[in-house]
Amino acid sequence: MDMTDSTLLDVAPAQRVRPIPATMLAAVYHGVNDVRLETVPVPVIGRGEILLQVDTCGICGTDLKKIATGSHSAPRIFGHETAGTVAAVGDGVVRFKVGDRGMAFHHIPCRDCFYCQRKVFAQCPTYKKVGCTAGFEPSGGGFAEYVRVMDWIVSDGGVVPIPDEVSFEQACFVEPANTCIKGIMSMGLQAGDQVLVIGQGPIGIMLSVLARRAGARVITSDLYSQRLTMAEREFGLGCHVDASREDTVSRVREWTDGRGADAAILAVAGNSLIQVALDAVRPGGKVMLFAQTQRSEATIDPSAVCVDEKTLLGSYSASVDLQDDSVRFVFSREMNLERLISHRYSLTDAVEALRVAAHPQPDTLKIVIQPGLTAKGSA
Repeated sequence: MDMTDSTLLDVAPAQRVRPIPATMLAAVYHGVNDVRLETVPVPVIGRGEILLQVDTCGICGTDLKKIATGSHSAPRIFGHETAGTVAAVGDGVVRFKVGDRGMAFHHIPCRDCFYCQRKVFAQCPTYKKVGCTAGFEPSGGGFAEYVRVMDWIVSDGGVVPIPDEVSFEQACFVEPANTCIKGIMSMGLQAGDQVLVIGQGPIGIMLSVLARRAGARVITSDLYSQRLTMAEREFGLGCHVDASREDTVSRVREWTDGRGADAAILAVAGNSLIQVALDAVRPGGKVMLFAQTQRSEATIDPSAVCVDEKTLLGSYSASVDLQDDSVRFVFSREMNLERLISHRYSLTDAVEALRVAAHPQPDTLKIVIQPGLTAKGSA
C-alpha cells in the first residue's frame, strides 16, 4: 500500500512526542547498485499501527544482496534491523504509547497454517509479507527517519519494548540474534561437539558465541586475521584458522584426531566454500548453510552426503518460537553486541554506508545507520 493512501488514519497531535514533519530523508533503492538519498513523505499510519522514529538500523547482508542483484522491484526502502522510539500510535493501539522505545520485526507468521503447524515459520505465506515500511512496497523501511509498523505486526507481538537500560544499538540485534539462535538450535548440537564456523563477520561471531553457549568447542576461520584477532579479544574465540595462510580442512582435521569437525556452519555467501565445509566435517557430520540466501548454482560432491552420510542443512530468517530467547539473550547483554559495530553512519551518509558494507575491509564488521547522527563516523 502506498504511504500516501488517503484511507489511512492520521494521528491526533496530542499523541505525538513532537511535531512530525510531512517529509523525511530516506535511502531509496532504484535498481542494481542504485540507492539514492531522497526526500519522501513520512508514512501515514492507520488503525492498530505505530510510527517508529528510527534511532538505529543495522545493515544486513540480505539487504546488500538485494541491492547488488536488483532482485526486487523499485523503488523501495530497505532496512529491517530497526530500533527506535514510538512517535505516533494509531487508533486501537493499547500496548504502546508515544515515547516508548521498541524494536520491530518486519515479519510475523500466522501461527496456524500448514508451515506454522510444523514450525517452519519462514515459509508461512503471512510471514513472507513485510509489515514495516517507510513508503513504496513494504521492505523494512529502516533506512529512513520514520517507519510505519503495520497492524498485524503490532498486534501479534512483532514490536518488542526496549528496557531503559538497553541501548538502541544493542536492541537492533534482536532480529539477527533470533536468526542465529534458530540456526544453532536446528543443528541439534551436543555438549562437546567440535564446530567449525567459517566466516567471522558479525553474524559468524554471533553464531560462534551461540555454538559455544550450546556447549560446543568452536573453531573459527576467516581470510582476515584482524577479524580473528577481534573475535578472540572481544569474545574469547581463540581457536582459529587464518584461511589466508593455512588450509582450513587440514588444520581442522589436525585438531580433531583426523576425523574432522562434528559440524560446520558456513556464515559467508561463497558457494565454493560449501565443499570446503563438507570436507571439514567427519563422516556423519553436519553442514549448516546460513548465508546462501540468493538462488545460484553450487558444485558439491554428492557422495559426501550419500556415502559419507553427511547432512546438509539450511536455516533462514527468524523463528517466532525463539523470540523470547533472543530478546533475553540481547537485553541481558550476555553478549555485548555493540562491540560488533565497527561503523556508525548518519542517514545523510547512508549511500556511503551501504557502499562500505558491500565492500567489507578487514576492519569492517557491523555497520549501522543512525538518522540522529550529524556526520558519518566509526566505532
